[in-house]
Amino acid sequence: MDEKKERVTWKRVLTLYVPLAASVIFIMFPLIWAMFTSVKTTGQIRGAEVQIFPNPIVWENYANVWKQSKIQTYFGNSLMISVISVLGIMFLSICNGYALSRFQFKGKKLTTVILLCTQLLPVSMLIIPLFVIFKGINLVNTRTSVIIFYIVNNIAFTSILMKGFIDGIPLEIEEASKVDGCSRADCMIKIVMPLLIPGIVAGSAMAFVHCWNEFLVAFSFIQKQAYFTIPVALKYMISEFDVNFGNLAAGSMIALSIPVALFAYIQKFLVGGLSAGSVKG
Repeated sequence: MDEKKERVTWKRVLTLYVPLAASVIFIMFPLIWAMFTSVKTTGQIRGAEVQIFPNPIVWENYANVWKQSKIQTYFGNSLMISVISVLGIMFLSICNGYALSRFQFKGKKLTTVILLCTQLLPVSMLIIPLFVIFKGINLVNTRTSVIIFYIVNNIAFTSILMKGFIDGIPLEIEEASKVDGCSRADCMIKIVMPLLIPGIVAGSAMAFVHCWNEFLVAFSFIQKQAYFTIPVALKYMISEFDVNFGNLAAGSMIALSIPVALFAYIQKFLVGGLSAGSVKG
């Protein structure tokens, strides 16, 4: 009995824990390396005094990035663009997801397929035609153009995601509320929305991270330095003949702080059943 239990334990270690640990190390190694690099001097990063671990730890790179590179401006631009984009994405996606989940109409399946197919288009194919359109309406080199693109580009996937969450909410709850006199709008706001919080949190987090990390569109549509986002600002830290790896790593850590803090906070909303406690027998 003990031998069988030991064999099962070793099998579990080899098939589960070892691959999991290897995956975590593979993912975390670049982040840890960037973190170490951000608190090293230039001599510790390259030159005769190269060190793996920072000794001593210096915070000069963070000070340089925050003050001299004006990364706080780009940080604010990214935050504003991402927040406004997520609000637009979630509002439209919840409406679309509710319609796809609760209404029956001709072409419903085709609409869903089209929404999924739009995700197959690479962003690079859309840059030139959208640039021409935005230039014609004087939106090039504005944050509005980037916000519009982020909203349109994320609506399809997030709508399908919201539909899946709304499908998991029992229709009987809405029908019971309608019997009590609630309109469809009241049902959606007072019944569906509270039960949809895990889905809203998940969709908002994914959309926010996509908007926060996006580079190609922001780099193509915005040339004015005052409107740069974090990824574009980090790109311009790489000059033609030299790269300040310490400042670049410090800027990357600052850019990473918001997504990490976001997921650390919302993880408690992502667990538990979608409609747990909504129906009491």
